[in-house]
Amino acid sequence: MSISHQDHAYPEPAAHPNWSSRHHKPRPLTPAQQKQNRDALLRAQHTPRPHHTRNTTTKAAR
Repeated sequence: MSISHQDHAYPEPAAHPNWSSRHHKPRPLTPAQQKQNRDALLRAQHTPRPHHTRNTTTKAAR
């Protein structure tokens, strides 16, 4: 069974204007921005993530 638009309880909302492809394409990153992104990516990939410790102050307040 096919569902048409009339079968829906609510109409589909309009797409957000930012989703439109009529706008200009984004500017390319400068070499400095590319280097900054590469450095940040390498740091994030090779830096161990901190272990989360349980918050014991909430139990003491009970």
